[in-house]
Amino acid sequence: MRVKICGLFRDEDAAYANEALPDYAGFVFAPQSRRYVSPAAAGKLRNRLSPAITTVGVFVDAPRGEIASLYRNGIIGMAQLHGNENAAYLAELRACCDAPLIKAVSVARKGPLVGGEDAEAARLADYVLLDNGAGGTGKRFDWRGIPKAAALLFPASAGTGASSVYAALTRKVFLAGGIGTGVMARAARYRPFAVDVSSGAESGGFKDREKMLALVKAAHAFAP
Repeated sequence: MRVKICGLFRDEDAAYANEALPDYAGFVFAPQSRRYVSPAAAGKLRNRLSPAITTVGVFVDAPRGEIASLYRNGIIGMAQLHGNENAAYLAELRACCDAPLIKAVSVARKGPLVGGEDAEAARLADYVLLDNGAGGTGKRFDWRGIPKAAALLFPASAGTGASSVYAALTRKVFLAGGIGTGVMARAARYRPFAVDVSSGAESGGFKDREKMLALVKAAHAFAP
């Protein structure tokens, strides 16, 4: 199972990532986040990171040109959209930038997928990230709703059977929210394409080397 460690912003974070070798490392470009990193700082971190790690830029309603510039300059290899980006936004972004796109979608604590424009935009993305709320909270939503969310998001590919729903998850879905080594086996039962970890890889608000090593090892122990 693939794993993304999100929210790198210090030189130490890059060093820890090079040891742990997650599949993806995330840079948060949303100024309101405590994990915010400037484009210049992200460029330096990208240069420190192993080329085997794909970098993902995390954005909240960012100008499309900003995303395109970071991608063209090799600072990010993918873009994760965590705001109110609708289908028109994704279409316009694709017109100026061919970066693979991840659309974050919040799943209600006790109910179905937050639908409407969220679902429409998610279907235009290459991947969908299922999360609880705005992200980075360290809190899980009710994972029993994951198969239903996949069926709603990918009706054509998910079909009606359980096996086709899980096939859609395996191809498309990043699972986020409250993930740590203690719940990795449970997360793997839903067969996501990848797990996305931020606060679960931290101690005292900063990335923790031992946690990062343990998380990547735990995720990679499960077959995709």
